[in-house]
Amino acid sequence: MTIYNFSAGPATMPDPVIVQIKADLPSYKNSGMSVMEISHRSALFDDIINQAQQDLRDLLQIPDNYSVLFFQGGGTLQFTAAPLNLATKYHRIGLLDSGHWADRAGDEASRVNVKVDVLASTKDDKYTHLPEMPDLKQNTYDYVHICTNNTIEGTAYTKLPDTGDTELVGDMSSNFMGQQYNVKDFGAIMAGAQKNLGIAGLTIVIVRNDLIGKAQNLPSMLDYELFAKKNSMFNTPPVFAIYAAGLVLKWLKEQGGVAEMERRNRKKSNLLYDFLDESKMFTAPVVKADRSLVNVPFVTGNKDLDAKLISEATEQGLLNIKGHRSVGGMRASLYNAMPYEGVEKLVDFLNNFEKNNGGVQ
Repeated sequence: MTIYNFSAGPATMPDPVIVQIKADLPSYKNSGMSVMEISHRSALFDDIINQAQQDLRDLLQIPDNYSVLFFQGGGTLQFTAAPLNLATKYHRIGLLDSGHWADRAGDEASRVNVKVDVLASTKDDKYTHLPEMPDLKQNTYDYVHICTNNTIEGTAYTKLPDTGDTELVGDMSSNFMGQQYNVKDFGAIMAGAQKNLGIAGLTIVIVRNDLIGKAQNLPSMLDYELFAKKNSMFNTPPVFAIYAAGLVLKWLKEQGGVAEMERRNRKKSNLLYDFLDESKMFTAPVVKADRSLVNVPFVTGNKDLDAKLISEATEQGLLNIKGHRSVGGMRASLYNAMPYEGVEKLVDFLNNFEKNNGGVQ
């Protein structure tokens, strides 16, 4: 039985990458050392991290005046690092509250004595659509924070909000490399790797160079300028996670890059959304214009029926479709490595489930 992993993260990896990791585990490039054993100060790892950075620059067309940094601590740590590094003039940021992770970002910024103004929120509508950016008549914020794709709620920005002269900072963790954005539209981007780029333990930060180096007495492990100067090797970096991300980046290039990934993700999500929109049992609660390409929440409205569905799906090899506890229901995450065939199998399963349980209220 073929297994399809619809987890929101850590998520499915490309099969060729798994095969390559297996081959490299005993002896990386005939070094006699596993890739898990090589030193971060070795020429072997220099090649890994430098190639990963270059491939990332190529795929996203990152301008030369931006630094690419490799951090540990997950995307959540960047909710602290970003305001410490970037909120140095006004000590104040604006926030578009589009869901759980945007709210968390605001909370963490507040903890380091940065004033957070919620510019707009769709919390009262259960985050079923994106908040609208108000007109900023004057620049009184160091930046505006958005979450480009809301993993839990299933919304995503296709058109970025107009922040005028105020810098835009994006938490791009769940649609990083899966949907096209122009890096130049952001002052900084942060993205946990464990959804579209590899395994847990690595976070990418892309930041414009003129924005860093203005904070004083930062903890070294949160200092963007220090990490830029040290090529992300101030301390021992997550060697294996960077190696895995490097393999995924090579795979992405072979597949046709981010534009091709977006095309595939749109095709996969359309297949599922079309079924849900026609269904009499299932509902996709997100407003159509704001739907995510990679995280699709849906519900029956009956908790017992949801539980039955999740159990039967698991038996069929359709794993991890249980929705987040704050939302309930189901959620299918269709990241880059999820094949179209996996979504076809999910839709076939849902269709049969509806036929077999159509009378259940």
